[in-house]
Amino acid sequence: MMDACRQNSNTAAKDSAGSQRYPDYDIEEENMLKGKTIVLGVTGSIAAYKIAGLASRLVKLHADVHVIMTENATNFIHPTTFESLTGNKCMVDTFDRNFQFHIAHVSLAARASVLLVAPASANIIAKLAHGIADDMLSTTALAMTCPVIVAPAMNVNMYHNPAVQDNLKKLEQYGKMIVPPEHGYLACGATGDGKMPSVEVLLEYILREIAYEKDLKGKKILVTAGPTREALDPVRFLSNHSTGKMGYAIARQAMLRGADVTLISGPVSLAPPPFVKVVSVISAADLFREVCVHYEDQDMMIKAAAVADYTPLETAEDKMKKRDGELNIALKRTQDILAWLGEHKKAGQVLCGFSMETKDMLENSKKKLEAKKADLIAANSLKEAGAGFGTDTNHLVLIGKDEIIDLPMLSKEEAAGKLLDVLLKIWEERHC
Repeated sequence: MMDACRQNSNTAAKDSAGSQRYPDYDIEEENMLKGKTIVLGVTGSIAAYKIAGLASRLVKLHADVHVIMTENATNFIHPTTFESLTGNKCMVDTFDRNFQFHIAHVSLAARASVLLVAPASANIIAKLAHGIADDMLSTTALAMTCPVIVAPAMNVNMYHNPAVQDNLKKLEQYGKMIVPPEHGYLACGATGDGKMPSVEVLLEYILREIAYEKDLKGKKILVTAGPTREALDPVRFLSNHSTGKMGYAIARQAMLRGADVTLISGPVSLAPPPFVKVVSVISAADLFREVCVHYEDQDMMIKAAAVADYTPLETAEDKMKKRDGELNIALKRTQDILAWLGEHKKAGQVLCGFSMETKDMLENSKKKLEAKKADLIAANSLKEAGAGFGTDTNHLVLIGKDEIIDLPMLSKEEAAGKLLDVLLKIWEERHC
């Protein structure tokens, strides 16, 4: 059975962390960074103007944002801009008398949650790699014990210079995170690597590092999401109204909490969650094949995809032409993936299924929990406003073997977090 599942697994998989395509989540109203101190180090590059937008986004997430600029950076953007956005004095001069009584670089380094150096010039990269501390930014960075993220931005030939590449490798060896620059048109007129990524990309690096406690670190989580499409002919298919939002929210929340996440996704219009391995599929058969390939070494499996229960018995090679009278289409059952996982799950694995109902939600979901040998069923009603397909909110009822947890109406990101809390509890009880 497993050999058959593994054959012809040709669906493309990729780590979206390097793709530079990030989801446009509405995170502005969340308190994800409340109580966090974020230091932004800005160096002399035309890309410095982008950091004003990043500072604004971080403040909206309730972070305490401090900006340190090199002297050269002030030629591209004025410190007053950052002071207006953050409410904190922008630091440039190591010997600024306004800070000398509490040794600013030491005190700020001690309470920083993360340091992002962006844009990072070749000069600051060299200083950080070799422990040189001759200005406010390099001095503060050297005193940092928190995570440090470096986003290079420079001319393409400078970026690919062996000395710069060696310095970046050295920083990685020291545990610093490097944000790969984008390929594109540069301010110098050249085209190539060296363009600083967007504010959204930089924000995701910060969120991954400090948004949540890493209580899922070391755990591997498999999530399925979205609809499947069952082809009638080269033009038409059978599908459903699933948008994949719930599954994508689960994958992103698990990633932010430190998990190694694989997302098997049907066709959706959502950008892939960052830092998640995404496997794209079309049909129920495709999805089943990829689940077979990936499930064995997972700690948790969350089947949020809306998989077709039936598929055409035959798929026409050519477009079916319209005819007079009715058309009957013969259908056959697809593989019940949740039931298959329940039969084949390994010792210690936690299995969660979803149940979208229009009536008798609790009764049907309890039956599903038992029949599929799942550990948890996340149920919701299509008839409840705000809890159906395509919404940004959901009302989940989490049905386990010993308890039922009725969550309030939440954003799908918040609901995903609550679901992961329960699954983590089940996993810990199983492994205590």
